[in-house]
Amino acid sequence: MLKINTLYWFTHDLRLQDNLLLNNVCDFSDEMSFVYVLNESDFKANNFQQHAMGKQRLLFTLQAISNLALQLAARGHNLILLKGNPVSAISKLCEKLQINTLAVAHQVGVYERQWLKDIEQNTSVRLHSAWQHTLWHDTEVLSHPAYLNSFSKYRRFVEKQKTSEIAEPLTLKELFPPATKTALDFMSTEQVIGDILQSEGLNEESDTESLFQGGEYAASAHLKSYFDSTAPSTYKETRNELDGWQLSTKFSPYLAQGSLSPRQVWHAVEQYESNVTKNESTYWIKFELLWREYFQWLALYQGESLFSFKGQANSKPLTSFFPERFKKWCEGETPYPLVNACMKQLNHTGFMSNRGRQIVASCLVNELCLDWRYGAAYFQQQLLDYDVASNWGNWQYIAGVGVDPRGGRHFNIEKQHAQYDPHDVFVNHWLGKQDFQPLDSVDAADWPVATRAQ
Repeated sequence: MLKINTLYWFTHDLRLQDNLLLNNVCDFSDEMSFVYVLNESDFKANNFQQHAMGKQRLLFTLQAISNLALQLAARGHNLILLKGNPVSAISKLCEKLQINTLAVAHQVGVYERQWLKDIEQNTSVRLHSAWQHTLWHDTEVLSHPAYLNSFSKYRRFVEKQKTSEIAEPLTLKELFPPATKTALDFMSTEQVIGDILQSEGLNEESDTESLFQGGEYAASAHLKSYFDSTAPSTYKETRNELDGWQLSTKFSPYLAQGSLSPRQVWHAVEQYESNVTKNESTYWIKFELLWREYFQWLALYQGESLFSFKGQANSKPLTSFFPERFKKWCEGETPYPLVNACMKQLNHTGFMSNRGRQIVASCLVNELCLDWRYGAAYFQQQLLDYDVASNWGNWQYIAGVGVDPRGGRHFNIEKQHAQYDPHDVFVNHWLGKQDFQPLDSVDAADWPVATRAQ
């Protein structure tokens, strides 16, 4: 009988608890190996002139990988960490370890799904997958595509028929299949992490103000700390504040890297409702999880149009690209102090409130008249909680090229400033005020007059 030698490829599921795929493959595998691949193209500025992964998210991801490696080492396994082209790296590793089963989470990203197709074509391995970052499986939602036309339709559908069916989080199996011996010969994860940090000019004490520590242990500790507090009871009233650790849940970075599952959060809310209180705020945490879930299935349904300038609209937006304006937006040097403060917060911490994201995105599209895709790409580079579906879907929503029938969002920045930072506490903390600088150093009136050649 053929021995089943499984390679588990971690992607956006950097955890052992509530890991359906891992539990499944442990049941039938004779030997197992584990790998994570850093995509070498993420380190190049080829995504609308931005890197696909900024240095803060790289650090955050490496922290999660390090934590995962420690947990696997306690079970006699080595986490192989590679940097390269994912298709090539996984194909070569499967050949070297004589892998016949590749376990990898289902993906919603266009490129990630193409990687899996290419690996299937390039190797003889059998692919085994599961949904690891959603509340439901695709067949439970995509069989009703009409409900994806708007979030309201989707929410009403799932609240009526699906939320009661969300499975309990899975407990980690005590025993793993033995390690593939050859996998233990690879360089240790910590050595590879050290090499990567050195090559990128980074260290664990880099110049950031992030309050987030990556990894499953940190995610679990934060989940417990949040629901041990009274913060869930007032979430709806505080969620739009621009700063403050417990004024919003801060689950999104852990959900994005997969060190926390949405099912774990959902059931933590239900436990809080059962043991402490159930009110509009606790419902709103679930509401936000449904909003996140909606974008996952919408991204899968839309495919490449998620990244299209026109998106789902009938015509292209009336925006262009002005390099100087974009640079000033990125660096927080616009005429709008609130926008500047939000962008400087993002650049220093890798995080920005949901309200802040809407304000700065509206500014880029409506006040600066810039191509929304450059803003989405900059968020992809800078955000700790970058998620392909939520990021690009929300940018389409603001730019008016998504599925929302109301067509875009234009925020009055002065009104937002007066409402959410009336005493300039946030703006002053992040040094958002500055001497007014014109958006464009060269006025159209100063351009040379075009003359026809004689």
